[in-house]
Amino acid sequence: MRKTSAVLATLSFAAIALTGCASAPSFAGEACDRASGSSAILDSVNVDGELGAKPDVEVFGPVKASKTSVADAIVGDGRTLTSTSQPLVLDLAFFAGDSGKQLYETEFDGDLSRVHSIAYWSQKSPGLEKALECATDGSRIVAVLTPDDFGQANVEAFDLGDDENVVAVIDVLDVKLARAEGDPQFNDARGMPTVVRAPDGTPGVIIPDSPAPKKSVTQTLIKGDGPVVEKGQTIITNLTAVGWDDKKVATSTWGSEPNVGLAANELQGATVGSQLLVVVPEADGNKATAIVVDILGIVPTPEQ
Repeated sequence: MRKTSAVLATLSFAAIALTGCASAPSFAGEACDRASGSSAILDSVNVDGELGAKPDVEVFGPVKASKTSVADAIVGDGRTLTSTSQPLVLDLAFFAGDSGKQLYETEFDGDLSRVHSIAYWSQKSPGLEKALECATDGSRIVAVLTPDDFGQANVEAFDLGDDENVVAVIDVLDVKLARAEGDPQFNDARGMPTVVRAPDGTPGVIIPDSPAPKKSVTQTLIKGDGPVVEKGQTIITNLTAVGWDDKKVATSTWGSEPNVGLAANELQGATVGSQLLVVVPEADGNKATAIVVDILGIVPTPEQ
């Protein structure tokens, strides 16, 4: 792995080092429409308690289903999940479908700094992708997962029966932007890269044949209307870095976990929802690099 520049390090993706251009998988983009689900699930499970607090769950087992089913016990009115790589914060608990025994639960402590993506959670239990598809911020979801969708490794770890279903209760506490959203900005600097975007927001960077600038340059390509990023804040971003000389993608977080780290100097003063182009000149043995950054959200500081 080649060295990353100082700005790459400050943007916290020195450790990512992905190659190639990953596409951000999406459900249906802005047209995402959550299915009504199966209300029969709610007759098999009783869930009490405030959203985000540890729920009181009673499973009327045995709960049997031949395929994974989902129902919304509470429908939130917040932002919609449109992509499996979109940042979100959730709490969840799993229960055995036959005995109703609790198998696992997250913290349920109101901490909104625990940012991940659907892709992250579905690696742990594949059925969570279906359960969260097109869900909205503020929702409480009840799902019945088949053994395959719960994950065979989990079935073995919790000593479940081969055909035993699992009941999941999922609270969607916070949903961040999936991509930059705002007003396109005019930039007239010559010799700068051109950024194009796929329908899901994934950027492509076209490097000109001219030499890289001698000094760092930052341009705002899209200006979001969210909060201003301040020094010392932890922010959530999607990043794509392209080498100026070889015109190859060196690093990209699109289609994987978003980047979470302290706001670099170049991003301070920008607003959430913005997309910035940062060009870093060659220095200290590091090649000139063009970096496209989508600012997706600010991580709140956990309460002590």
